[in-house]
Amino acid sequence: SPPGLLLLTSFLLHVEEGRASPPRLVCDTRLIQKYIGEAKDMEESVGQCQALPTLSCPTVLPLVDFSLQQWKSKSSESKRREILCDLALLVGAAVRAQGQVTQECGARQLGQLYQHANSFLLLLQTFGWEAGPWEPGCSPRSEERTHITSIFLTYRQLVQGKLSFFFHDLAKDSCK
Repeated sequence: SPPGLLLLTSFLLHVEEGRASPPRLVCDTRLIQKYIGEAKDMEESVGQCQALPTLSCPTVLPLVDFSLQQWKSKSSESKRREILCDLALLVGAAVRAQGQVTQECGARQLGQLYQHANSFLLLLQTFGWEAGPWEPGCSPRSEERTHITSIFLTYRQLVQGKLSFFFHDLAKDSCK
């Protein structure tokens, strides 16, 4: 999808050898606002799909709410790792849900969400951090859900919340 490719391309155009400089996504706040808008649009669109089935196998979603005070006290690396865990769980949930949804509208929306969430996952995995590359195996706070719309709600909350604040923090440090 062009939006997922735009995100990845935006990042890759700013990669230096061995270490990522702040991509346009971080320094241009209009881009994160665009991705928040797209997350809202996807959530709205899936809500308009006719007769979405309940998932026969509940999917595990990250709990993405957070305390702003606690968030501010964390290092950039721990914020990044937390978001990576949330995104990995969300990408997995989208894949599992796609396997259970035969309806075209729902399947198309899940595919779009997967592309967006996976692009953010790849983006954050490739940032050059002092602690080295991200390795899967984290266990974020989570809950089981059977409604497809829950996946979209979680994604929007993640982009609007943790991701937005994370990029804002990076911009303060990196975009002069």
